[in-house]
Order: sequence, then C-alpha cells, then structure tokens
Amino acid sequence: MTLTRRLALAAALAVPLAAAPALAQTQITVQHALPANSHTGVGALTFASAFERLTNGRYKVVAQRNDNEREMIESVQIGTIDCTFTSTGPVGNFVPEVRIFDVPFLFRDATHARGVLDSEIGQQVLARFPARGLVGVIWIENGFRNMTNSRREIHTPADLRGLKIRTMENQVHMRAFTTLGALPTPMAFSELVPALQQGTVDGQENPISVIVANNLNQVQRYMTMTRHVYSPQVMICNPQTVGRLNQADRALFQQAAWEAQAANRARVTADDEAGVAELRRRGMTVVTEVDTAAFQAALAPAFAEWERTLDAATLRRIRDWRPN
Repeated sequence: MTLTRRLALAAALAVPLAAAPALAQTQITVQHALPANSHTGVGALTFASAFERLTNGRYKVVAQRNDNEREMIESVQIGTIDCTFTSTGPVGNFVPEVRIFDVPFLFRDATHARGVLDSEIGQQVLARFPARGLVGVIWIENGFRNMTNSRREIHTPADLRGLKIRTMENQVHMRAFTTLGALPTPMAFSELVPALQQGTVDGQENPISVIVANNLNQVQRYMTMTRHVYSPQVMICNPQTVGRLNQADRALFQQAAWEAQAANRARVTADDEAGVAELRRRGMTVVTEVDTAAFQAALAPAFAEWERTLDAATLRRIRDWRPN
C-alpha cells in the first residue's frame, strides 16, 4: 500500500472503533444523484459489489438514486442513510475547505486533477470532514464542466452575457458566472430539466458524462467545450456507519472505495472520449472553438477575490503540482 493510500485510510476512517462485530448481512445504504448507468452510478454499484464480495456477503449494500445532493448530504449527516456519492458543489456548504477545488481553470487536465486529489492536498481536505459530522472516504469525479444553452453558440464571455445559467448551490461557481456577465440560478439537479423546458433558465453547465447520461440534448441546443471547472465528486459516509466497522472491515471498506474510484474515473474518461460524437449524433451543436484566454481574463476580479478568501498557499500548491 502506498504512503498516500495509507494516509487516505487513516484520515478517512479516523473515528472510534465500535466494540461489537458486524452482524450477518448488515445493510449499508448508499445514494447517488445520477442514473445507474452513469459514471456516478457505476462508482456506487462498483463499491456495493466490491464490499459485498470482500466481506463474503456479511454486508449488503443497497444503492439508490436521489437527485437532490444537498438532501443526501444532510441525510448522511443525521444518519438517515449511510453514504452518498455526491458532487462537491453543495458539499462546500458543509465543509468550506472543499470550495478550493471549484476555482475555474485551476486544473490543466484530468491527470493534474486526479493527482492533486489523491495527494496529500486532497487527503488534508478529507481530514476536515469529521469536524462537520461527516467522513470523507475517497475522491471520485464528474470531470470537466462545459456550458450548454438553448439560445446561442458561446465562444467568448460576451456571448454568455445575460443568459440565465443554472448552477449548483456553490458560491464559487455563482461568483464566476456573475463575473462573466451571466445570471447564475442555483437549483437542485432534480429541478434542472423542468427549468430548462419551461425557460426558467437558458442553460446549465456540467461535464459531458452528465449531459449524455441525462439526455440534456433534448432540452438544450448548444454545448460549448469550455472545460471551465473540474468537478470532483466525493464519497461521504456517516461517522457511526464507519465506526461500527471493525478494523479489518474498515480496510475492506476502503479497498472497495478504491475500486469504485477506478471504475468511476475510467467511465468518465470513456464518456469524455465518446461523448462529443454522441451528442452531435443526437443533433446537438458542439462548439469547440473557445477563447479560453478571454474567459480567464474576464475572471480576473474573481481570481483576486478567491486568493483572499480561500487558501492562497494551497491554490499555489495545486497549480504547481506535477506528477512524480
């Protein structure tokens, strides 16, 4: 086991051991926000099957869909459900340190993003979860976010001006879109499709994997490959759920989580590679000519604010990270 993985296991599962061993067929409920055949569903189902296999059936993991991510996090916090696979967008309202990963154009590519999250930087953020009544088990992902809308092609920040864009309930994302001249409208993912159908919002932003899995091409005409924000996900569990595991089962729990991470990331990579062609096949106009430098320049006031309000030293460590 690598040092990073040993640190991850110690940080994620650092809650008191329970005295009683697990009973046969102890049930664990895991909720996720996207379809079972999505990258998130694949991660949750992989965790379920892996933990059941590794414990020789002593645990039964029930995976359920719930489109309201904030509700899932709250349910984990109070113990109504055991675990959730959730985007980090709403997690910042519970663990503010997570917001540092939401800064636009922070990551160069998937290798950079995954490397940072798996490094000491990511583990230090997971270590903040227990103080908020949550256990951060492992980082997974949605991938890089792209803009869609039903009004026009977007090539520059000027094209975005005045558009009502659904965002997650995330202060960093909302500040970014306000700075770019759009009208950010935070809402739960469960409300998104009706809002797009009714014209409550003009567009939204999500990774290709989410756009494809939820058939957003049916309610959006244009997608622009802005890749403006890397969107992590995180597996979060209730401390008492983890605390009931004996030491050996905790190691198996973490092993199942690593298997889920690998399956999730592989699916995101595959979706990114095939997704553009699939959306074009479905009739969506995909814009690939994007003035990224103009978007970064337009965000300068927001970048200055985030340097003040977030951890500037950690932002520098993230930007400077390189693979060994």
